[in-house]
Amino acid sequence: MIHRNQQRISIHANHYNYLIKAVMNNQERNQNFKCRICGNTDIQSIGYLNGKPYCRRCISFKGEEVEHKPSYPKKAPIHLSYELSPEQKELSDKLVDNYKKGIDSLVFAVCGSGKTEISLATIQYALMCGDKVAFAVPRKDVVIELANRLKQIFKNNKVISLYGGHHDDIYGDVVVLTTHQLYRYKKYFALIILDEIDAFPFKNNEVLKNIFFNASCGNYILMSATPSKEVIDHFQGDGKEMLKLEIRFHGHAMPVPSFIIKKKIILYFYLLSEIKRALQNGRVLFVFAPTIEKCESLFHFISIFFKNGDYVHSQRQRREKIIDKFRQKKLSFIVTTSILERGITLEKLDVIVFESNHSIYDKGTLVQISGRVGRKSSDAYGKVTFMADKLTKSMEEARYDIMQSNKALQDMF
Repeated sequence: MIHRNQQRISIHANHYNYLIKAVMNNQERNQNFKCRICGNTDIQSIGYLNGKPYCRRCISFKGEEVEHKPSYPKKAPIHLSYELSPEQKELSDKLVDNYKKGIDSLVFAVCGSGKTEISLATIQYALMCGDKVAFAVPRKDVVIELANRLKQIFKNNKVISLYGGHHDDIYGDVVVLTTHQLYRYKKYFALIILDEIDAFPFKNNEVLKNIFFNASCGNYILMSATPSKEVIDHFQGDGKEMLKLEIRFHGHAMPVPSFIIKKKIILYFYLLSEIKRALQNGRVLFVFAPTIEKCESLFHFISIFFKNGDYVHSQRQRREKIIDKFRQKKLSFIVTTSILERGITLEKLDVIVFESNHSIYDKGTLVQISGRVGRKSSDAYGKVTFMADKLTKSMEEARYDIMQSNKALQDMF
């Protein structure tokens, strides 16, 4: 009996030693592992399949990746039906100069200042040098809008769009894509322009940030109306420069949000009154709701009184068609989540943020939503209304920031 017990103890000890050795070997391999897609080296985020390590952080990033092919200088005439403002032209020239010198740039510019137009000359210069160019944004809807614009501006070049479910062609002169899709391009782009750096899902997402840097083999331009202190501090270092623009391209101030603070049940009556006022004045409306559930319920409530509308959110089928109908003025209002806080430019647009005290609405989000209004030179004014049952710090800070930007504009003239 004692002999058998000794055998069992010996077998268990050998098995234990084997496990310890295997764990130590895995830890040693983990310490040497670096994900080729997102750059992850965190031991806790590394798994094994058939004895080979893999990264758990970016396991969902799968698909065709580019082959590195030689590129050649290309003519890239810019087709614009309007001239840049003096302020835009000054920043545009500075961006080109920075790119020539290998300096990364942050464009800190108010909503509606024309950040895309400011970047066009740098794109043109890069293409003429034979450099590969990407224009990245966090969201699919903005990719579609932006790609259509750039196709009209760079008519002689191949501009492609890339986002989830739309990646048949991954080679172009200018690649417009969501930040997720950058994983296909390892050390590929000499110039990456990244707009809306403070938007979900790129904001505070270490995986997407690493994928962004892994896709770059040259310099980048970051653009935002509401950059974080961390980003601003980053651009105080060597080889980097922050460029500010506190004036919209048409020279008019941003609309300052008005507040309606009432008990929640009473807010619905004020909401209907604001919608009626806007529609009677020939305006169209975005009504922002904080959640998908609220978006749908609010639309059903509004549609009892006003018929010519629809709603969109991230899970809404055919939302591109709905937005297109709105552009064509076939709809008078859209109830939306924050999915439409950026990238959409429409004439005669007013905005209502319902339950603007919700935690999803931080200062940056509220500033961006306000920036949807008055973006056209033919319609530089409009109304932004924050509706809530209590006033929040984010609401006050958003209005203060907009007023400060407008003050800077007044001081220039």
